[in-house]
Amino acid sequence: MTLPASRHLARSLLTYEAAAGKNSEPTESAPSRVFEKLRRPLCALAGVAGFRSLLSRALTLARAEAPSLSAVEIAADGSLQGLDELGPQIDKDKDRGQVNTNEAGAILIANLIGLLLTFIGEAVTFRMLQDVWPEAVFDGRDYGKDRKLEHTR
Repeated sequence: MTLPASRHLARSLLTYEAAAGKNSEPTESAPSRVFEKLRRPLCALAGVAGFRSLLSRALTLARAEAPSLSAVEIAADGSLQGLDELGPQIDKDKDRGQVNTNEAGAILIANLIGLLLTFIGEAVTFRMLQDVWPEAVFDGRDYGKDRKLEHTR
């Protein structure tokens, strides 16, 4: 899976979480909810230290595209701190124009997914995503579910 495909999947997860958040009073942003939902099974799979290492690499890669992510830190338990506090900041990048915080979240999620695909493979990654979002269809793969993730540009 290429980085554009990882970015498409990240945006789909954000869209899915944003829609789920409309049904309740969310206290966290869609990117924070996606990371929290991914943290649990990945910590079980790789341990907290392994997950922190993976997330640290994803964060380093994402900061090159979205410098406002430099305010985000990884806590000892692997949770992200500071993502929801980015507020309306906008990163200026001469090659990409402006990157808002929702896009910064998508960039970070895409990098994490890209690393997962590299290290644990496509089948295990998609199975884990299916376990976290059981009603979703990922990348055209239907694991017996009827509903597809919505994607908006």
